[in-house]
Amino acid sequence: MPGREEVAMGAIASGGVRVLNDYVVNVLPRAELAIAQATEKEMRELRRREAEYRPGRTVILVDDGLATGATMRAAVQALREQKAAAIIVAVPVAAPDTCEEFKHLADEVVCATTPESFQAVGQFYEDFTQTTDDEVRQLLARAMERSGE
Repeated sequence: MPGREEVAMGAIASGGVRVLNDYVVNVLPRAELAIAQATEKEMRELRRREAEYRPGRTVILVDDGLATGATMRAAVQALREQKAAAIIVAVPVAAPDTCEEFKHLADEVVCATTPESFQAVGQFYEDFTQTTDDEVRQLLARAMERSGE
């Protein structure tokens, strides 16, 4: 809160998160201006801290395959905005033109196979059922146990 820095009129976090304290905001004169100014100031500080404490890392994005590439494109864009040091896209199968497109979007692209007969990712899998959230959690927990974290 302007002039009373110890009173939080809200908070921001990575990923565009912003939470406002309605009680404080409702009693604040010219609240919209104060919020805008504080948000701008704190965003600068957040970016500084992220750069300081989270040095760029190489990120490997893995998917079961690329058809149109829309979800992978969104992931690459989000990582670019988060200043990943390098982005590697790795898939076992992709449409040839989609794989080629990612060579211009990512720092490195690994498409194990790009069949001319590509119609859909699922055509290259015997079992193409979706991975459940529980399966993902179990796999992540197992990986954490093995790494000792």
